[in-house]
Amino acid sequence: MKTMTCNQLGGACEETFTAASFDEIATLAKKHGMEMFQKNDTAHLKAMNEMMQLMQQPAAMAEWFDNKRKEFEALPEA
Repeated sequence: MKTMTCNQLGGACEETFTAASFDEIATLAKKHGMEMFQKNDTAHLKAMNEMMQLMQQPAAMAEWFDNKRKEFEALPEA
């Protein structure tokens, strides 16, 4: 199991997520993001807007995603 924060995953806070795989941790972060969206959390909405802009550039988004996956893989097991 490895742990990353919302901030490490492109979000806006230090909420932690622990998972066995990068795909699992990404799903947990996405769920958290949706909860923050529903709460109209300003900081998270700003982070989401930045991510939406990145998604407009598929190559940049793929590079960002690959870098986050590598960051996850390099973390020590918790």
